[in-house]
Amino acid sequence: MALWDTLKKHAGAQFLEVIDWVDDSKNTLVYRYPTFNQAITDASKLVVREGQAGVFVAEGKLSDVFPPGTHALDTRNPPIGRFFQSIVYKLEEPYKGDVYFVSTRQFTDNGWGTSTPIMLRDAEFGPVRIRAHGVFSFRITDPAMFLRQLVGTDGLFTTDEITGQLKKKLVGSLAQVIGRSRIPVLDLASSYQDLGDQLRDHLNPLLQESYGITLTDFTVQSVSLPEEVEKALDARSKMGILGNLDAYSQLKAADAIEVAARNPGLGGVGASVGVGLGLGQQIGQQLGRGVGQFDPQTGLAGGGSAPPALPGGPPQLHYSGPSGQDRLSIPEIVARITADRGSSHLVWMPGWPQWKSWREVADVAAQVPPAPDGGPTWHYNGPGGQVVLGLDALVDKIRGAPGEAHHVWRSGWAGWRKAEDVEEIAAALRTGAPPPPP
Repeated sequence: MALWDTLKKHAGAQFLEVIDWVDDSKNTLVYRYPTFNQAITDASKLVVREGQAGVFVAEGKLSDVFPPGTHALDTRNPPIGRFFQSIVYKLEEPYKGDVYFVSTRQFTDNGWGTSTPIMLRDAEFGPVRIRAHGVFSFRITDPAMFLRQLVGTDGLFTTDEITGQLKKKLVGSLAQVIGRSRIPVLDLASSYQDLGDQLRDHLNPLLQESYGITLTDFTVQSVSLPEEVEKALDARSKMGILGNLDAYSQLKAADAIEVAARNPGLGGVGASVGVGLGLGQQIGQQLGRGVGQFDPQTGLAGGGSAPPALPGGPPQLHYSGPSGQDRLSIPEIVARITADRGSSHLVWMPGWPQWKSWREVADVAAQVPPAPDGGPTWHYNGPGGQVVLGLDALVDKIRGAPGEAHHVWRSGWAGWRKAEDVEEIAAALRTGAPPPPP
């Protein structure tokens, strides 16, 4: 007992009978028991509760780790004896032994989230940016490693000091796990659990080796897309729900008629009904549906992709000219061209990649009569000087000197133009030109 007699004589020494710790904070990972200027008697006891581990550090070196239970601090106990022997300086210097309590329970409900979007390559949408958030849980499984790598001499180590680092590692690994899984963005919601399990299995070896921590749970609560992409998806979903847009527009028009019938005295209702009906008819025409009996699923019965042509009727083409756009038969188009030869007349029919000049359509050009002597003329400036020419003579001039500059001018123009930029001349040049090489 010589050691304890000397301790008792040491000025200011305080004798500890029971060393234990009860955590009320719910976020403390490591707590250093206050032993400054204190002594531990041979009859003292160390009480380690469930969810804790006791760690002795002697002269700055970790000595032993004690599991849950009551441990007698007896110098005849080899670990305790080594602990006291390592701190004996004939009591001429301050006491240098420390007792740490490490919480080994689970720390749950720690939120995580992506501070910046994660770039992914999706099979359906291509490159997309996503954000994700959720919660995770962890516990200390190697108190000695945790104390050496993270705590050091910190007397009170809380979750706030480690969760920031854990979140960075979690988010960084999440991008790798999602990218490697190649799960489509729209299917991620059904794979949250699998993603969490994969990330936990991926990170645990690293966390255990580096910090003595085990990730016990990782939950993905949501994955979101940028706002503009979400709006586009909403619009796409809305169109899928509406289905037949023609039937929807006609149904809304029918609702307007019913409202008007119930309220005959309201002013302006008739105009609203007319607008609704006109909109429904316009949308129906644009979708190429025919006229028939309304059906809430299919719209107007008897409507195909386009109304069939009348038996024996002339074919119709889409026409664009000075009077605007319309659907006309070939004789009607020929009449408009003949009435205004100086303007641009374009035609189109389904299957063509773009509009064509009437001169490029053989069925139309064959029915347009030759221009009279008073046909359109231009002031021409090119090889040979300046002269007034009709269309055919102008085309011959340009084809005769393809490498030269050819300019034309007509009354009302602000200045000269390249002949090839004038639609009617360009169309005439294309007529009869050889096809491109294969």
